[in-house]
Order: sequence, then structure tokens, then C-alpha cells
Amino acid sequence: MSAATTRSRTPDRLCAEAVDLARAAAEEAAAPGVVGEHEGLVSEGDRVVTHYFACKELGYRGWRWAVTVARASRAKIVTVDEAVLLPGPDALLAPEWVPWSERLRPGDMGPGDLLPTDADDLRLEPGWTGEDEPPPNSAVSHEMADLVEAEDAEVTAGPPAELSTVPARGTISAVAEELGLRRTRVLSRYGLHVAADRWEDGYGPKTAMAQAAPASCVSCGFLARIGGSLGQAFGVCANEFSPADGHVVSLAYGCGGHSEAAVMPKPPRVAPPVIDETRVDPFPLRPAADSGSVPVTEDQAAAELGHS
Repeated sequence: MSAATTRSRTPDRLCAEAVDLARAAAEEAAAPGVVGEHEGLVSEGDRVVTHYFACKELGYRGWRWAVTVARASRAKIVTVDEAVLLPGPDALLAPEWVPWSERLRPGDMGPGDLLPTDADDLRLEPGWTGEDEPPPNSAVSHEMADLVEAEDAEVTAGPPAELSTVPARGTISAVAEELGLRRTRVLSRYGLHVAADRWEDGYGPKTAMAQAAPASCVSCGFLARIGGSLGQAFGVCANEFSPADGHVVSLAYGCGGHSEAAVMPKPPRVAPPVIDETRVDPFPLRPAADSGSVPVTEDQAAAELGHS
């Protein structure tokens, strides 16, 4: 170890003793009352020392005021180089900045928001066919098959990034543009793949609801079929009482609202009244003498009291 290295790691005595000078510089740079106690020093080189002071300002937990002092060779006067606020080892820091395209989550868009898509978005491919070379996302592209399996592919330059805004005259895309029959881009195999995975995570056979369902959606009368290749595995639930109403569900999904899970019993019917028209029941016009609650008596005294 050289002598210069030894000197650089040993704090200069005069610079190490300049605690009051460093505190005054920190208080001048900071707001009043936010510079705390001295928390040590570090030798930055020959006759260069950094003093650390605790920061008592709210919202800056674990931060420190760092004041660097130095002196010239053979000089006895210590001067201040800089005073800054730096995070300590246990400082409360803001999370690392993430680009908006990576922060965006489903449901974040609101009315009036615009979500631009890159020209080389891996989920899309040109909406026309018949050109000399298939697009990189085409079903005949071996590279695309590898990307779907990996699911962590990096987008490379090429069509559709190089797709011109105005199609060349005489091409299929130009004719489709004139007739208004084409979309500029459609879902690629990768786009279909990630969409299917996302839908299965929400309403697929592995969910708790599907595990407890009496039957799957493929046999449910409330399932509305969809077209395209995704229609072979997904549909739309049209049961207003189902938790998946209006959502794309896997054909292997299921819930308790299955159309054939249980048949509601019919309400019991009251038997019609029985009328016997062959029998005549006599109804006397006058009640019988012995039909009352009081027995018939010949006692005249009782008769005068109104008993009969």
C-alpha cells in the first residue's frame, strides 16, 4: 500500500475538527432547525473530509446533510466545498421511476384518454395478406412460434414497423384501402395467445368458481358464442345473475348459474272443488226443537225467563 493511499484514508486533522464550520454551512443551505446532530465523517482524499449531520425535516427520514471541507497543501485555513442533502443507508426513497407504458394497468383508462400503440407492437400484425413475404407475426413465421412459447420476447425491427402509411399502388393493400375493406393491423398469434391467457386467468377452469360449478359453460344455454379462432375456446356469458355476466369466459369455466344445473320445481296446484250433483242435502226452514244448547223443559217458571 502506497503512502498516498494511506494518507487519503486517514482524515486530515484540521478538516476533521472543522465540525462547527460544516454545521454552519449546512444550516445556511437548509431551513432553520432541520440540521441535527453530527453523525460522523469520511475522508474523501488528501485534506478533504465530508461531515454528516442528521436531517430532522419531515419526509426525509434517514437523509443526512453532507458538508465537504478541504484545505490547501500547507495551509491552516479550512474552506467549505459543498453542502448537499444525501440519502443515508436507511433513507426513505421514492420508488424507481417506471415508464408510463409499463405502469399502465387494465382499467386505468378513462373518458378522453388516448393509448397509443407502437408501430412494432408485438400483439399486432398487418391487416392484409397476399404480399411476397409473411409478416413476422404470421402463422407461418417460425420466429413468431418461438416468441409465443417464450412470452418474454423482445420486439425487433421490421414489418409492421416498416409498414408504409400509403400502400404501394397496385398491391393488395392498396386495393383494400380504396375499397375500405381492410384494417391497418389485426391481432397476431402472439396477441391472441396473451389474450387467451389473460381471459383464462380471470374466468377459466382453474378459478374457485369453476371448481365448485355443477357444469361447464360449454353446455350452458346462457353462453353466447364468438367468432374467429378464439371462439373455439371462449364465449360471452349472458346470464345477468352470473358473476361473469358480460365477460369473456372459457368454455371450461362454470358457475352456479348454469342453465341446466337445477330445474325450478313447479308450484303445487290446488285441487279443484268436488261437487256432487247426484245427492240432495235437506235444509229445514225451522230449527229442530232439540238443536239448541238448552234442553227442552216443561218448567213454566223457566219458560217465563225466556228459556225454550
